[in-house]
Amino acid sequence: MFLKSDENAQGRSLPYNYISHPIPFHFDKSLVHQTRNNVAKVISLILNKMTPSKLLFLCLSLLACFSKCSTTSHDISSTAYAKGSSAGIKGLFIFGSSLVDNGNNNFLQDSMAKADYLPYGIDFPLGPTGRFTNGKNVIDLLGDHLNLPSLIPAFADPSTKGSKIVHGVNYASGASGILDDTGLIAGHVISLSQQIRNFEKVTLPELEAQSGSRSRVVLPKYLFVVGTGGNDYSFNYFLRNPNSNVSDLEVFTANLTASLSRQLKKLFNLGARKFVLMSVNPLGCSPTVTSNGLACVQGLNRAAHLFNTHLKSLVDVLKLEMPGSAFVFVNSYKIIRDIIRNPNSKGFKDASRSCCEVASVNEGGNGILCKRGGGACAERSSHVYFDGLHPTEAVNAQIASKAYESGLKTEVYPTNIKNLVKSCVF
Repeated sequence: MFLKSDENAQGRSLPYNYISHPIPFHFDKSLVHQTRNNVAKVISLILNKMTPSKLLFLCLSLLACFSKCSTTSHDISSTAYAKGSSAGIKGLFIFGSSLVDNGNNNFLQDSMAKADYLPYGIDFPLGPTGRFTNGKNVIDLLGDHLNLPSLIPAFADPSTKGSKIVHGVNYASGASGILDDTGLIAGHVISLSQQIRNFEKVTLPELEAQSGSRSRVVLPKYLFVVGTGGNDYSFNYFLRNPNSNVSDLEVFTANLTASLSRQLKKLFNLGARKFVLMSVNPLGCSPTVTSNGLACVQGLNRAAHLFNTHLKSLVDVLKLEMPGSAFVFVNSYKIIRDIIRNPNSKGFKDASRSCCEVASVNEGGNGILCKRGGGACAERSSHVYFDGLHPTEAVNAQIASKAYESGLKTEVYPTNIKNLVKSCVF
């Protein structure tokens, strides 16, 4: 089911422009004023020729159209298609890395970034599924908040087709990043550009067939969640620039967010309207880098904070460049950092050690992932980290809860997902 970087689902060659050069959108105010005047003239002519009964019908039609943007829940398609969703949201399309991956890497034969074995999934109803945590990840928990009727299926699973895609698809790939060359150290991963390509060339035509509507009608009824960027630093930038200076880091971050912006515009051009952007977590506080009793590594945290600052600013920029779109920036960095600074007040006891037994490089591991078949701590809900990098379900639950309904703009910006769901887009 995978698409190679130079092939579509049928194996035909596709131009490189499909991946990294979506058509730019230029907002010309003079054209807007000109169009507004022309539309006003047309409407005036139409209204002058309409009978009272036809005019009443037009008004009722417009009222029915705009009522769909009210803050109450409405059916926005057939009852069966929208059943089980929250406020008309049909589902989620997810792009990113291991923090939101739910098993795509299971189907990559030469990938070393897999979580399809115990103790991963020890608290998940289905056992190990490829989620990089002990139980549910942030996406699963957001789905619970949104009252989605089922878990979001992994794109790479051959059974993800037909009616299974109507509530969304997860394209995320552990160890991947925004840049195409991020994560090569882990073998085969699916980059962000390839994830979006898979969405466009495989899922989108099938979704249109399932819904009986064009993509630009269907896609505004979904949330597009993007959680990526951390690996571009950990498994790319810092591997190549161990002695990085501030200037180099700023240039890299600017280029990274510019690349992400192009990918988001690609989704927008395909019809996506509601976006949830997850921040990069505090890279310097993970057990992998603090395992020797060290405090959080500020250089890594500085990089994550810089990216997050750019990402938050990108929300305001893209709102202007992508008319009709709506965004939520989820500051998981701050949420996790607050837990680490004062774990007891947040219900945690251990904010520095991995819950599972992590295999070292000398043991054939990578110092990040749990040892295959290894042990796990008994009090998993009191640990911040499950392995050397990824949070436990307990932390994921706090991130998802705050993402959905926090009223603090330091945690969600400019609003929360609950309000995003109710927002009117076009």
